[in-house]
Amino acid sequence: MVEQWTRERRLERTRSLLLDAAEEVFAEKGFTAASLDDIARAAGYTKGAIYKHFATKEDFFLAVSDRYWRRYFDNFAEVLSAANEVGAPELDAIAQRWRQLSIDRGAEHAALGHEFTLYLLRNPDARERVAAKRSEVVDELAKFIVRGIDRMGGSLLIPPLTFAQVLVATSDSVVLGSQLDDVDLYRPIVEMYVSAIKLP
Repeated sequence: MVEQWTRERRLERTRSLLLDAAEEVFAEKGFTAASLDDIARAAGYTKGAIYKHFATKEDFFLAVSDRYWRRYFDNFAEVLSAANEVGAPELDAIAQRWRQLSIDRGAEHAALGHEFTLYLLRNPDARERVAAKRSEVVDELAKFIVRGIDRMGGSLLIPPLTFAQVLVATSDSVVLGSQLDDVDLYRPIVEMYVSAIKLP
């Protein structure tokens, strides 16, 4: 029997394919040079399909970024949830996963994050347009982090929103600094992040 796709499931699939294509095109061309036509073509859709899901190019980029953060924190939480304690092996495992994410696309994402920040600094109208969406992305990341830490039976020693803001503010620099300067900053910064989490 052929499975019937609901309208919601088709929309979610389309959104996912658009995000996949956007991640590729933004990584290849950068935020400014990438056009919505480029992304639609890469996804096999029209630009109209993009506008059904995202109001602006900036909103689209923020959705790509949000998905990246969730992927990153999922890896972090997966290692910690399987651990009885957080010692050197667990910190090494988290750092290794982050390093691998960076090899797979992290450096491009980190560079895009900086490019987008510069774009917003130089374009106050765009910054104003996406301010609420940027806050929403960080709020959602904070909730996502709390759910992950709750699953582990732990708690945060700082406000969740602050933790999410620190994560967003520092992660791109860690990835780029590690790659550009050929130093491994992943393990030290993971220790700093974990120091804000109280585990059972």
